[in-house]
Amino acid sequence: MDLPLSLLAGIAPVFLLAGFTKGVTGLGLPTVGMGLLSLFMAPAQAATLVILPSLLTNFWQMTGHALPGLLRRLWPMLLATVLGCWAGRGVLTGGSAWVGQGALGFVLVAYALFGLSPLRLPSVPPRREGWLGPLAGFCTGLLTAATGVFVLPAVPYLQALSLERPALMQALGLSFTTSTLALAAVLADGGALDGAGAAGSALALLPALLGMAFGQWLQKRLRPAVFRRIFFGGLLLLGAHLLLRGLLG
Repeated sequence: MDLPLSLLAGIAPVFLLAGFTKGVTGLGLPTVGMGLLSLFMAPAQAATLVILPSLLTNFWQMTGHALPGLLRRLWPMLLATVLGCWAGRGVLTGGSAWVGQGALGFVLVAYALFGLSPLRLPSVPPRREGWLGPLAGFCTGLLTAATGVFVLPAVPYLQALSLERPALMQALGLSFTTSTLALAAVLADGGALDGAGAAGSALALLPALLGMAFGQWLQKRLRPAVFRRIFFGGLLLLGAHLLLRGLLG
């Protein structure tokens, strides 16, 4: 993958915004990054650029005292995520980029509608985690391989576990880190993750981290409900645009 300097300069604002969203909400860096980057590049190329910023920020997010317990509780879901991602390999890196773009648009629209609605999944009782976790993980892996975005159904499922907010943030970081590593393996297998792509992803780290730091600082000064509506409203419009582009091929 050859990335001209003009393109590299153009992606900095995308990662500033994606990192800012991550800092405020604890999620959204690959979602925003993939959605905006896919407006002017192939989804596989966009996914390659997202890898390192997503990996570093999510690894940062998942660390903490609750991590050992979360690993013991969530490992079946995490393993299923990796298996699902591998099972879905080839969509992003295949010859039909419009398929991945349409799938990405669909996921963004679905996630935005879920976020804007008052609906939430009912609490998952511990006795059902044994099969619901792997199911959610496998479906998340499949969608990760097809779109480069790993919010569905992982985020609603983890929210349904009734975790305290700090543990939920760590669980999200753990899930996203697993999905990012699995996506990197899929992209490498398909030939999309090469030296130039890795270099571009490394250059995207600085704006992503700056945006995340600013978002975390501003989080205490924002009204979460207002930012949430703006965030999901923007995702809805972006997803609808990508979905239409994908359908029209």
